[in-house]
Amino acid sequence: MEAAADSLERPAKLVIDGVSKRFASSRAVVQALDNVSLTIAEGEFVCLVGPSGCGKSTLLDIIAGLTKPDSGRVLADGKAVEGPGPERLVMFQESALFPWLDAFGNVMFGLKLRPDLTHAQRKEIAHHFLKLVGLEKFEHAHVHELSGGMKQRVALARALAPDPHVLLMDEPFGALDAMTRDQLYDDIQEIWMQSRKTIVFVTHNVREAVCLGDRVVLMSPSPGRIAQVFEIPLPRPRDINSPELAGYSSKIAAALKGTLTEAFSE
Repeated sequence: MEAAADSLERPAKLVIDGVSKRFASSRAVVQALDNVSLTIAEGEFVCLVGPSGCGKSTLLDIIAGLTKPDSGRVLADGKAVEGPGPERLVMFQESALFPWLDAFGNVMFGLKLRPDLTHAQRKEIAHHFLKLVGLEKFEHAHVHELSGGMKQRVALARALAPDPHVLLMDEPFGALDAMTRDQLYDDIQEIWMQSRKTIVFVTHNVREAVCLGDRVVLMSPSPGRIAQVFEIPLPRPRDINSPELAGYSSKIAAALKGTLTEAFSE
């Protein structure tokens, strides 16, 4: 059993400094994020949770360099994020696999981000990560032959194989059935304990956030702000159905309800 590490003892991996973002259309201007600041430590697993429209995915896109903030900045390893980079990879809700490639080919495609590797080294790494996600027997299966959970495992292997410094996950398990999600919770925790990747995970599921995160960052409804940050000092691996986890989930769910009530009253 392993307890969540104290993030204060580790160097900062990501610094989100006063980030604001608005989107304008012909009908309205929407303030998606308002002065969001957060520091994420090296090797920390942080979950962003909140209601739809609170800016969770927008913040993830800004960290990834896919969207530019209107004000504020994001630092990765002390350097300003100016655009996408192989050191920060995103795993989306949809697996986004190439249907003309098999599982092995999809992971190999991700390794094109590593031009320093030989073809033989890429093959070895692809085999390793498919084994890590439990798909060594399905390396040559094509996308249409894989279940939803298997597709997400291939997408996870493809994201991990190039060895990014930060893995950004945008509700990657949201479309899966409960049994498959439970298995993937075990898998992602095991992989994180082995790799110690810095992970930022977006979800609207409070229990999922508590199961996975060292910290859970609760965001308020539009405009998105950080309402509260919860430390989750439970040992790993965690069972999403455990009573200890339920206690933290209830506390965060109550805080989420409070932010919604306050937003509606305003």
